[in-house]
Amino acid sequence: MKKKIAILGSTGSIGKNLFNIIYSDKKNFDVILLSAKSNYNLLLRQAQLLNVKNLIITDKKSYFHLLKKVKNENIKVYNNFDNFNLIFKKKIDYSMISITGIAGLKPTLNLIKFTKKIAIANKEAIICGWNLIKKLLNFYNVKFIPIDSEHFSIWFSNPNLNHSFVDKIYITASGGPFLNYSKKKLKKVKILDTLKHPNWNMGKKISVDSATLMNKVFELIEAKNIFSLNYNKLSILVHKQSYIHSIIKMKNGMIKFIAHDTTMKIPIFNSLYSNEIKYLPSKDIRADFLNNLSFQEVNYKIFPIDQILKLLPEKNSLFETVLVAANDKFVDLYLKKKISFINFHSQLINFLNLNEFKIYKKKKVKKIKDILILDEYVRLKIDNMYI
Repeated sequence: MKKKIAILGSTGSIGKNLFNIIYSDKKNFDVILLSAKSNYNLLLRQAQLLNVKNLIITDKKSYFHLLKKVKNENIKVYNNFDNFNLIFKKKIDYSMISITGIAGLKPTLNLIKFTKKIAIANKEAIICGWNLIKKLLNFYNVKFIPIDSEHFSIWFSNPNLNHSFVDKIYITASGGPFLNYSKKKLKKVKILDTLKHPNWNMGKKISVDSATLMNKVFELIEAKNIFSLNYNKLSILVHKQSYIHSIIKMKNGMIKFIAHDTTMKIPIFNSLYSNEIKYLPSKDIRADFLNNLSFQEVNYKIFPIDQILKLLPEKNSLFETVLVAANDKFVDLYLKKKISFINFHSQLINFLNLNEFKIYKKKKVKKIKDILILDEYVRLKIDNMYI
């Protein structure tokens, strides 16, 4: 029997990787739904290749363009994520959430009840709305798989991780393009330099996050949420080869890690097939690869993300929404050349330390509306500050 699949964000990097994996084995899959923000041409092409009958496209102009294109085809097109009950007649087997940004949270929450397994590649949803996600996962008995390579490697090697056995988990960081730069040298970096990641081919936003190491702040928050850990059991370790994605040190002295090539195809492929024996071609491992791996501490004088980590409350709160929204806006300001790379952290830290945001560290996330309102407020405040 074919597995029934939904891909939210099928035209992005993660979505395209999953689509290609499914297309190469299409006899075993029935894709029920694909979605995109605005790339209606690629979305329609994907639908035609896999005979998908339901499409969601959230950009209004793109929605009307797509309606015209499917006029003579047996395809239903929706403009939002509020009609899953019309699309899914019973639970499907696997869903992928690869929508970027806080916009991915609402469809994640809406989709959980309609799927048996949900893979989430959206950092913002896990960081800001984990309380809401976890509650629904438990209520509807849905299996969750994290897709970030760091969290996937932890989950894959320890699917039922008992945090009481864990001494320390190290999230590895490549260090980005400026790993060994001095402050003097950082003053001269250009945007194109920032976007040239040494190991990964990524979009602009995540490339900047990698260069500032803010992606590791987010990944620590994700790990805390997903695996129910305290921050004192989590740390960042620079591993510039990006071959080992996390290291788990157990209390019994054992150390676990999983290594794989620098491609997201591997966690995506294994989340889809789980325990099935399927072959994914990858590079041959050199016999001496362990001799070529290196690890080092983060230079917090150059990348002061430790100051941001100290601001985070142990329990999930609305303050994480402040952090995510503020970082998004400062990345945008940097890409628009309104702030420099060398001043990125100080500007962000000063903003997070504003008195008005301290109260959110004690406010638990109770409903999605609270997140969305606060997210919008933070963005508007930064816009007003940098007019």
